Amino acid sequence: MIQIPPLTNLQSARFDRPDILKRLTAASRQLAELKGVAASMPNQGILINTLGLQEAKDSSEIENIVTTHDELFRNADLVGGTTNVATKEVARYRQALRIGFGEVRQTGLLTNNHILQIQSALEQNNAGFRKLRGTALKSNSGKIIYTPPQDPDVVLMLMADLERFINQEDLFDADPLIKMALIHHQFESIHPFYDGNGRTGRIINVLYMVKEGLLDVPALYLSRHIVRTKSDYYRLLQEVRESDDWENWVLYMLTAVERTATESIATIRAIKTLLLDLKHRIRTKYNFYSQDLINNLFSHPYTKIEFVQQDLKVSRLTATKYLDLLTEGGFLHKQKIGRSSYYINRSLCTILTA
Repeated sequence: MIQIPPLTNLQSARFDRPDILKRLTAASRQLAELKGVAASMPNQGILINTLGLQEAKDSSEIENIVTTHDELFRNADLVGGTTNVATKEVARYRQALRIGFGEVRQTGLLTNNHILQIQSALEQNNAGFRKLRGTALKSNSGKIIYTPPQDPDVVLMLMADLERFINQEDLFDADPLIKMALIHHQFESIHPFYDGNGRTGRIINVLYMVKEGLLDVPALYLSRHIVRTKSDYYRLLQEVRESDDWENWVLYMLTAVERTATESIATIRAIKTLLLDLKHRIRTKYNFYSQDLINNLFSHPYTKIEFVQQDLKVSRLTATKYLDLLTEGGFLHKQKIGRSSYYINRSLCTILTA
């Protein structure tokens, strides 16, 4: 069994290589631009709802939990109202992200208690850290290539050490993005939960960036890059364990940050342009325009009468009237599925599914 040493055993100077520093500079530059673009959104909560939904879908896909955009947009806010297991899992991911973001924003920390809350929201249980043997990682041929720590006391010790590494800046002299890469690998290697380790680990990535002030809201999600490079992701994870190749792992994660930030900047700009355009045209055409209405149409790609009732504090009759008029005006597309009518912001969906 491969032993997992504390991250503080690493020498931070080994990451001062020119290729790593060059990639770090590029990733940091894109991340800073993303932070500024996200801050320019009139309502940053929209980004948490929309981009968070995309991250939830991509992160779950890495674990072979696959759902369609249509199914997800229809049921993301109705977890108890769908029988689609994959959609429930994805919606729980977004809820877990919200819970974690709230805790980090309130405390300025990312503790094991927060991580436990995140995993509990994902898996809908309170099993906590593993008390039984962890599942061995096998190759496609069935050969065991990695076995996580088996002793519950070792799991607790390693997670306590990781918690200190996350929250005590003076323990390791390295840029936060390099530390994020190390933290992600360590967490996945500890594999502290019975289930949900991958998804929890990817939530930790973005929350750590928020904790470090690199982002104000969790608007950067690495899962799309990992989906595209899944074989490299797992290969590099394993090469650290087998040959101590931390440098190439860090390069991979910095590349993921840079490319994902670049894509997120373009997505947010497109959402903002669409939002301001619809805001202007709806305000010009209808006297029932309000900022709450715009927020609703961009927080719920597939909105419903009930959502408008709740967000605008209006009657069902009034909410129905608003949505039907917006449909007649070409702003929304109405689709009836079963007993429910959905009002689809198609332009937003096009941006989110690009």
